[in-house]
Amino acid sequence: MIEFHLDGRSGVAPYMQLIHQVRQALRLGLLRKGDQLPKVKDVAAGLALNPNTVLKAYRELEYEGLVAARPGIGTFVTGTLGGGESLAAHGPLRRELQRWLAKARRAGLDDESIEALFASTFRSAAEEDIA
Repeated sequence: MIEFHLDGRSGVAPYMQLIHQVRQALRLGLLRKGDQLPKVKDVAAGLALNPNTVLKAYRELEYEGLVAARPGIGTFVTGTLGGGESLAAHGPLRRELQRWLAKARRAGLDDESIEALFASTFRSAAEEDIA
């Protein structure tokens, strides 16, 4: 089962952070069709959120066709993201990225700097692909 966390410094609304985490878990193969998401009350209590915030995230995921609520039972994964093969199957790329991260840390970059470098490089590469 997925365990949610929040980053209060991200500037991203809590319900969106929950949505992103479910999508990421689907992409990585950590969640599959039939898996149950944590109960709304448990997420709300664990993250000190209003239950309506968690419900908003779950409703959005339901609208996207990724989950379905079963009243009195819980919310279950009903859809997937990507084409058949999960990102978990890309072990060599993952190991290469881990080596790069270790190299960045040895160069003295902290997590925020690494994220900023990755995000700006990712955007630049995406813009080059479009051009």
